[in-house]
Amino acid sequence: MKHSEPEPIGAHSRRTFLKSLGTVAATAATAQVQSVAAEIEKANHEKIIGPNAVPVTLKVNGEKLKLMLEPRVTLLDALRMRADLTGNKRGCDRGACGACTMIVDGRAVYSCSTLAIEVQGKTIRNVDGLANGATLHPVQAAFCDSDALMCGFCTPGFIMASVALLEKHPSPTPEQIKKGLDGNICRCGTFSRIFEAVSSVKGVTRG
Repeated sequence: MKHSEPEPIGAHSRRTFLKSLGTVAATAATAQVQSVAAEIEKANHEKIIGPNAVPVTLKVNGEKLKLMLEPRVTLLDALRMRADLTGNKRGCDRGACGACTMIVDGRAVYSCSTLAIEVQGKTIRNVDGLANGATLHPVQAAFCDSDALMCGFCTPGFIMASVALLEKHPSPTPEQIKKGLDGNICRCGTFSRIFEAVSSVKGVTRG
């Protein structure tokens, strides 16, 4: 009986390699098609909002604000431009300086990079709502007593970040103060007096 000659090792390995490539490509293509189909199905079932203005209800400083906003509008713009709550300032507009800091559900957030539509149903506080009539909030009073501000542009953000810190840690350690305020920048350099002001405040309860 005549036996066929064995294939060269190189030819066999090339054939195996090409077959494996075909299998991998087919598997990848199938997975991609399934992924795209899933995204399309998800989009079809989701309610599309915008780009035009839609009704948005915000709970700010204990009151409900009913606004018509495009989904792209930030919390900062919603309050400053649509609700005349101008206490918090626009600084860097990139979520870096902290001038726009507000408190949402007990957490300090950058309102310039938070969409208003995403915080519906949450408790929002900005610096406009801290004072009780002519009576300043303890943190506001401490900033005045310690002369912890110069130009005042960053002050509302520092005050809100300090309130959030003190509500979480009523008697914060120096390290907790540094960590709680490390997202805020004072270009005038009054950090030592801000630190002194926050350290002096006692008995802040959750707003």
